[in-house]
Amino acid sequence: MIISDRYRYLFVELPRTGSTAVHRELCSLYGGEAILTKHATYEDFLAIATNAQKAYFVFSSVRNPMDDAVTRYFKVRGGRAAGARKGNKDRVVNRIVDTHMTRFVGRTNADFATFFLRYYIFPYDTWASLSHKNFDFVMRFENLVADFEQALHLIGLEPQRSLPVANRTADRRADYAAYYTPITRRRARRVLGPYMAEWGYQLPAAWGSSVTSTMDRWGYGLYSFFACLYWRYVRRAR
Repeated sequence: MIISDRYRYLFVELPRTGSTAVHRELCSLYGGEAILTKHATYEDFLAIATNAQKAYFVFSSVRNPMDDAVTRYFKVRGGRAAGARKGNKDRVVNRIVDTHMTRFVGRTNADFATFFLRYYIFPYDTWASLSHKNFDFVMRFENLVADFEQALHLIGLEPQRSLPVANRTADRRADYAAYYTPITRRRARRVLGPYMAEWGYQLPAAWGSSVTSTMDRWGYGLYSFFACLYWRYVRRAR
């Protein structure tokens, strides 16, 4: 999480949404300072913020979960996920999951379809559901360079340069949809579809209708309710 008391902004970092690049750029060129933990939530910030800081311009980013799932697979295949959160005591559950994924893919040499079917069972959600829709601006990973410039303009800052790329995922092709087989498409429609609809993402046109079923939307809503309780009251930044 990055704050600037000089320019009165707060950047909330959601994992795998380009937050590392934005973090570095804000700290390097736009008066930003890191506070709390990297992936602390806005609710974590509100617990320690002054009244003046609570009025700052708040922005963050989101990403198409289909693309995010492919990136996550390649990170665990490359052994880059298991230790990514080392040192953050409030990330024990995530470290255990990442380690399990890394060991499974390393032991079995699983392809993306096997990985996806094994680990993407429940409705997909992120803690963007907590408060992102109340933020002043939410960037899209797919349009991050332009959106970051727009965020700077909204803050009242002149962009110094185009946003550099950070943490580029090696080995994977740019077209994430190409990794989804017919069987993973059915799973993706069920577990990713509701979140995608929530944030204005569309399933690939080649898949047919992008409308999710009522049952899938209800399942997502129920899962998200309990997930938000966990993120708000249990998983707190230390």
